[in-house]
Amino acid sequence: MPYLLITLAYLLGAVPFGLLFAKTAGVDIRRAGSGNIGATNVSRLLGRKLGTLTLLADLGKGLLPMLAVRWLLQEAPLTELWVVLAGAAAFLGHLFPIYLKFKGGKGVATALGVFLFLAPWAVLVCAVIFATVVFFSGYVSLGSLATAALLPLVLWLLGAANLHIGLALFVALFIWLRHYENIGRLLTGQEKSWKNN
Repeated sequence: MPYLLITLAYLLGAVPFGLLFAKTAGVDIRRAGSGNIGATNVSRLLGRKLGTLTLLADLGKGLLPMLAVRWLLQEAPLTELWVVLAGAAAFLGHLFPIYLKFKGGKGVATALGVFLFLAPWAVLVCAVIFATVVFFSGYVSLGSLATAALLPLVLWLLGAANLHIGLALFVALFIWLRHYENIGRLLTGQEKSWKNN
């Protein structure tokens, strides 16, 4: 059963909610704005209502598979490992969705769902970090990068399990890799500021 659950976690993570919501407004989000299927691009192009729906749906993709695995396996051996693997699978599903030829989003909202389940206090701390960086810089991408980089440290300071810290390092690496274009624009001063929207 655990292997089936991990597969289902990936398949749920791979559902491109941002693309689906944008299509209800007649927009192919992959060909507009930044081309990303995530909540930030949806919100910029189609308004905060659809952006918020995308955020919540992508967050749910990370949280719900882990909740299901914990509930179904309960006290079975290695349950915590399977829970973490379900979160990782959902996260990778968002990044590399089979439905879109493995071309997905950047994973920030799905990672948020994963760690909201595993370590809600760490998410609260990281939310403050994210909001502070975005408020003072105006860049959502910079807030995402800073939060991803600091999450493993926050988890360590809060005494989280090594398994959770390892997952945070894994997630942070992929989020930074997925933001390589944003990093380039930040360095050249060409990144779009949220303050200008």
